[in-house]
Amino acid sequence: MLKAMFNLVLAFFLVLSLEGIARKIVARVQRRIGPPWYQNFIDVFKALSKHPFSNGWIFDFGVIMALGGAIATAMLMPLGSLKWTPFPNTDNFFVIVYLFTVGALGMAMGMVGSGNPWASIGISRALTQMLGYELPFLVVMASVIFNYKTASIHQLVALQSEKWNLFVMPLGAIVAFISLIGMMGKKPFDIAIAPAEIASGPMVELSGKYLGLLQIMHDFSLFVEISLFVNVFLGGGNLGWFLVKFVVVWVLAVLISAVLPRFRIEQMLKFYWGVPLGLAFLNALFVLFGLTL
Repeated sequence: MLKAMFNLVLAFFLVLSLEGIARKIVARVQRRIGPPWYQNFIDVFKALSKHPFSNGWIFDFGVIMALGGAIATAMLMPLGSLKWTPFPNTDNFFVIVYLFTVGALGMAMGMVGSGNPWASIGISRALTQMLGYELPFLVVMASVIFNYKTASIHQLVALQSEKWNLFVMPLGAIVAFISLIGMMGKKPFDIAIAPAEIASGPMVELSGKYLGLLQIMHDFSLFVEISLFVNVFLGGGNLGWFLVKFVVVWVLAVLISAVLPRFRIEQMLKFYWGVPLGLAFLNALFVLFGLTL
């Protein structure tokens, strides 16, 4: 349980710090100064100090369900080795996906329950986007699980002791990274939020503590998504080495996001179900016929 609590503390401070640094990086790329790196901490604590506006019990329950799903998933996530695996018997990929989906459904239920049309449009976009990136990602993960005959995350990490999956299945790693950018909601896949188009979509009715809690839920979700990619494709190591890989993946995603415009929803689907899905199936064929590197 102590390791699980450590995961939550680490996720909170690490992701909030990196989000602040990411805003500085994007600002520098766009030749702006940008806010201080600790601005996100100020925003979250300020939101948590204010009274929220409720739109009914479905809205309230959705916020709690979304945060609960993200917390449960973050508590299970291994940090690059068995030593830093909070629950070695339950860090199964399917368990993690199941709990992660609970949080996403809670978010969808609560925001649609607000009755705001911008929130409904944003949730509709988010669910459509999930269909886009999850299909190639699940094909890649099915290939990995078939290749190693296990869905345990810490065992997948241990089995990469000699060679990372990044080099064993380079096509799969590329597809998973493209899917990861979609999961993170970074450009060109920030379609669900799109402040200039739909007034931040699902976030439009959030205020006070609810806004702060869902910002924390978003940070835990980012922690889970990047950690899953690092564990499955970038091998193991000690905690420091895991954090280095985590930051490298984060910075790479931010730099790509800083120079790309936003896709429209149909462009996003056409993109994910085009080259990435084709590469995912090609990777699966390589694994099926034992042609991995």
